[in-house]
Amino acid sequence: MTPISRLQCRAARSLLDWRQDELEAASNVAKKTIADFERGARTPRPVNLEAIKGALETAGIEFIPENGGGTGVRLKK
Repeated sequence: MTPISRLQCRAARSLLDWRQDELEAASNVAKKTIADFERGARTPRPVNLEAIKGALETAGIEFIPENGGGTGVRLKK
């Protein structure tokens, strides 16, 4: 699984109109871990990062990889 950046995480939550506690519930990752990640204080353990990404993807987020134009996120159709 390709890791996501802290900015992709924040952007994905914004697209879903989710608060950090909603991502916490969907991913089973502590809100403090999510908050620390999004502000750049630390990177979560790989298992937690995968859980965050998986929860966002299940909710309809598609992560756009770096391809010369920069990484991003969008809602799946």
